[in-house]
Amino acid sequence: MCWPFISSTHYSLTFRRIFVETFGVDIINPLAQAYAERFTSPENGLLKEIADHTYQHHAHAHMLSGHLQGKFLEMISRLQHPRRILEIGTFMGYSAICLAAGLRDGGVLHTIELRDEDADVAEGYFRRANMDGRIILHRGIALEIIPVLQEDWDLVFIDADKVNYTEYYKLVLPRVAPGGLIIADNVLFHGKVLEESVNDKSAKAIQAFNEYVEKDDTVEKLMLTVRDGLLFIRKKINVGLS
Repeated sequence: MCWPFISSTHYSLTFRRIFVETFGVDIINPLAQAYAERFTSPENGLLKEIADHTYQHHAHAHMLSGHLQGKFLEMISRLQHPRRILEIGTFMGYSAICLAAGLRDGGVLHTIELRDEDADVAEGYFRRANMDGRIILHRGIALEIIPVLQEDWDLVFIDADKVNYTEYYKLVLPRVAPGGLIIADNVLFHGKVLEESVNDKSAKAIQAFNEYVEKDDTVEKLMLTVRDGLLFIRKKINVGLS
């Protein structure tokens, strides 16, 4: 059978191949992924270049948000029109560029990356995206950087080391504006949280994070099966009323 939509999204299938080879599981049907990308607005030239280069050359290409999730993050940001965004985990800068597209005039996105090599690459892409002054890249340990930023966040995207997800959440939630949004990536963790017995260290941390947020009555939650799972966490405006 011929699938005519696949050619226009060839690297989405490349991503799925990398994902399966790395983790041995394919949560989303690759044909459904390719079909969804066909009917999603295309990436701009720079984002496609970032994706193509990452899939071809980076040992951890599976960490890239990619076309569908990137456009999803961009749309959320455009709908929310935030003043301040925090991203924990920059990687190649793909998701930061997507999120920054929705910033209001004078808005700023702060992004934190531990690895200097990845930060160098992302910084170059930020310059090419004409994001100087709108994206501020911090290098180092997020748990040490977040407390000194002294910002009130409208939107937070957590996509860093999984063992610290709960600590990141505890740090940022008090500084999230009422009605603000936290988005946590990889909350299905390659399907390992679906196993009867969760043994992987990072999967255990994600499971603990999901359960921690589940018990938090100060927020509303929505888990989506986009890519490797996204958890939307909205801080209630008046606890018990919204």
